[in-house]
Parts: sequence; structure tokens; C-alpha cells
Amino acid sequence: MALGTWGLSGDGYGPVDAADAEKLVHRALDIGITLMDTADSYAGGHTELMLGKLLEGNKDVVVATRIGTDCTTTPPRKRFENEYLRESVHKSLKRLRRERLDLCLLHNPSLDCVSVGEATDTISALVKEGKIAHWGVSAGDFEIAKVSLDKGAEVLELAYNLLHSTDLHRASGDIMVARAGVLARSTLNYGMLAGMWSKDKTFPTGDHRAERWTRLEFEKRLEHLDAVRYLVKADVLTMRAAAVRYVLSSHLVTSAVLGPRTVEQLEQLVRETGGGPRYLSDDDLAALPRFLAKVGIAT
Repeated sequence: MALGTWGLSGDGYGPVDAADAEKLVHRALDIGITLMDTADSYAGGHTELMLGKLLEGNKDVVVATRIGTDCTTTPPRKRFENEYLRESVHKSLKRLRRERLDLCLLHNPSLDCVSVGEATDTISALVKEGKIAHWGVSAGDFEIAKVSLDKGAEVLELAYNLLHSTDLHRASGDIMVARAGVLARSTLNYGMLAGMWSKDKTFPTGDHRAERWTRLEFEKRLEHLDAVRYLVKADVLTMRAAAVRYVLSSHLVTSAVLGPRTVEQLEQLVRETGGGPRYLSDDDLAALPRFLAKVGIAT
């Protein structure tokens, strides 16, 4: 499991106290999490600065960061030209206090951007120059993931959860051939798969979920949860446990990126995941496509 840090940046879910964010990172390290997932755009670089301070000299922890989002404009814009990417890597190295980036991902490039090849050529060159150890792509869909692998990406980061699995499944053959690593993001679908919301749930200003779903979409997604609640039984104590265990059950997934915002949330997720594998029974996993098909979700 990896610790995702978007929720600690204040960008997507509202303000976070800096001391609380640092406490969460320390607790993740205590528990044994050794992969931190971040981006140079989070809090305008301040999340990388925090990780650099807390992890300086710690060679046991891998930091995966993403580049390609220019936050100096309003709204932010995507930039993947050679000069910009090189400058971004230089700044991330300084903020993270590292001689080279452990893992650097292009941050949600378009299909055209990946296909043209300037961005992938640049990041590949930075590996050869010793600025980056490994590179990959945070991909928005299957097509981008496939082309990224064709361009030599060593790691893919893809949305993958109980209600959104098609991209990873479609890319499975390409991933196995390329022997690529996979970081599964949106493990809890922005909190939806924690299974704790009612239909009258509202989100405060500054929370991206207030704009991500219309009220109709939100209510429909809550109804979809009923199709997977059968997974909650025996040692699978909660819906969030079932969601995390589902992601970890995939032989393709290298690490499930978790996004807790408090120490309590982190401890709940880790505790309820159990000792695994096996995280979920073979029979329950085999039945999942049938249950999802009933509510119109393809797998």
C-alpha cells in the first residue's frame, strides 16, 4: 500500500493543518508504508517540500512524483515540452532533497501528447542522465496506458476500484508483456466506496467532489454500492475494507494508493485490510462481474 498525498495538500478536499499532515506521514512510516505518491503541483510544490523534509536521508522509502501541470496560470494547464519537464524535474529534486527521483510520472497527459513522443523521449533521457531512476505515466484511460507502454513506460498509474476496473483489465496483457508496475489510484473512488454516505450528503466549498458529480450521478453511484455489499462478511468488516482488498487482489497491482487524511483513517484502512493474500475469496471475485452487470457496470 502507498500513501497518496493529494488529500494532504489542501487542494482537493479543503484545508489540512500542516502538523496533522506531517503526523500522518510519520504514522504511515511507523506502520511500514514505504511508497509515497505525490505531484509537483500539489499545494504548489509544498507537499513535495514536506516529504523532502520528513524523508531526508531515508533510503527505504520510494517517492513517486508527477510532473506536467503548470500551476502558475489560472486555471492550471498541462505542459509537457522538453524544457518545462526538465525544469520541473530540477525543482522536484530540490524540494524532495534527493539526488535523483525514485519514480517520475507524466501527470495525466493526453493521448496526442504521449503519441507525439516529446514528453516520453524527454523523461527517458532524464533516466539515462541519472536524474530519474524510473519513469511512467499517470494515465487517464486505456488508450493512453497502452501507448505509454509502447513508448517504454516502466510504471502506470491508473484509476482502479470496485466500480471502475475496465481500463486496467483491458491493459492487462500489455502490462504483463511489458512487465510494468501498476499504481492503483482512486482505490476508494474519492470516498464513495467507504460506504458511509447517505443520499443527502453534501460537500463543502473547496472539496472537488462538490463539482465532480451532479446530484443525480451521486445518487446513482450510491445505488451501485448495493451491488458489491455482498463482499462485506466474515473478516471483511466494512465496505472500505472490501474496496481495498479488491484492489490488492489483482495480480497486476503493485501498490494500492490510499488517500487518508487522518491517522485514524489510515489505521482503519490498514487494520481492516488484514494479513492477505488472499484478500477476497475466489468465489466472491468470480461473482463480481455478474453483480455489477445487474447495475450496468462493465468489468
